[in-house]
Amino acid sequence: MHTLYNSDSFVVVSFEVPAIEGEGPASLSRGGYEIVDKFARKEIFIEGALAESFQQGVQALVAQRPGSDAEALHEVLDDYIAGFAELAQQPVVLH
Repeated sequence: MHTLYNSDSFVVVSFEVPAIEGEGPASLSRGGYEIVDKFARKEIFIEGALAESFQQGVQALVAQRPGSDAEALHEVLDDYIAGFAELAQQPVVLH
C-alpha cells in the first residue's frame, strides 16, 4: 500500500497484492487504486483495465505539464480524479 496522491479533495492509494504460491503462475499479482473523495466521504477501488486507464491518464497529464507549478498540476489532477470519484458508492467509515 502506497499513498500516491493527497490533496485537499482526494487521496489515491496504490495496492499491489502478490499472487499466493500454488495459485497459478508466480508472476501474476493483483492490485489497483483506492480513490477517496474527502468531501463526499466516499471511496472506490479500481482494478484491471480501469486501473490501467487511470494510471495512463495520470501519467499523460504529468507528462504534458513538465516544469509547471505544483498548484496548477494539483488542479488538473483533481479534475481528472473527480471523474473516477463520481463512481464511488462506498461510504468512508472510520473505526
